[in-house]
Amino acid sequence: MTGSLFIITAASGTGKTSLVKQLLATTNDLAVSISHTTRAPRPGETDGMHYHFTEKADFIAGINAGNFLEHAEVFGNYYGTSQASVTAQLKAGFDVILEIDWQGALQVKQLFPDVTMIFILPPSLPTLRQRLSSRGQDSEEVINTRLAGAVDEMRQYVHFDYVVINDHFEAALYELKSIIVAKRQTIERQQQRYESTIVGLMNDDSYSKK
Repeated sequence: MTGSLFIITAASGTGKTSLVKQLLATTNDLAVSISHTTRAPRPGETDGMHYHFTEKADFIAGINAGNFLEHAEVFGNYYGTSQASVTAQLKAGFDVILEIDWQGALQVKQLFPDVTMIFILPPSLPTLRQRLSSRGQDSEEVINTRLAGAVDEMRQYVHFDYVVINDHFEAALYELKSIIVAKRQTIERQQQRYESTIVGLMNDDSYSKK
C-alpha cells in the first residue's frame, strides 16, 4: 500500500519541530523526510539524523539532475528534499512528512497534486514574540527581523489545506493527528488496505445461490 505525503509548514518560533517530534513518537507508519543542506553541522547535529550534510558542488549537481522535489537557497546555503528518498518511503507504505517552507511546499504541490498541506500558526503575535525571545540567543533587533519575516511567511497560509493554531500543545497535536487519521480513511487508501474485503462486500453471488 502506498503512503500519503504531508507537508507541515510554520514560521520560526511556532513550535512545529516539537509537534512533529511528538507526532512521530505517537503515530504508527509515519516518517519524516530528512533534508539535504550545504551548511555546516551545528553543535549536537548528526549527519543523516538532523540533515544530510552535502557538499555544495554535489548539491548543485543534484539540482541539475532533477534529484530534488524542492530546493531553496537561504543565506548562501542550499536546502532540499530528495525525490528518491521520499518516493521509496511512500512505496514502503509510510506516510511521509516534509518540514519545509511555503515556497518548497508549492514546488512539491506541482509534482504531488494530492499532497496534504498543513500550516501551523501561533495564537498571536505577542505569543510568537515571547517564544522567540525565550530562547535567549538573539538581540531585540534580530527578534524584530525574525518577527517581520514570520508575518510575511504566515500570510501564505491561504495556499494550504489545513490550519492548526498552536496555542495549547496537546490540542494542536490532537488536531495534527486527526488530519493524518482522516487522510488514511479516504476511499483511495481504504480500497488499497481492504481490497479483498470490499470486493467481497460488493459480490452478491453468495446470496443469489440461496
